Amino acid sequence: MLENHQLHCIICGEHKAEGEGIRIVTEFICQSCEIEMVQTDVKDAKYPFFIHQMKQIFVEKNA
Repeated sequence: MLENHQLHCIICGEHKAEGEGIRIVTEFICQSCEIEMVQTDVKDAKYPFFIHQMKQIFVEKNA
């Protein structure tokens, strides 16, 4: 039996079920944030926020 794990979204900070988003390397992005990010124009004020949050994918936690 598969358990439905809760994962922490690196964009919004909410916990979602594992199947409700994507995993990139070791991090998780929920489906609603993924959709919002894809639809956000580079000129939008929220674009730099998404870039900042995405950098967590490549930063070592215990460096």
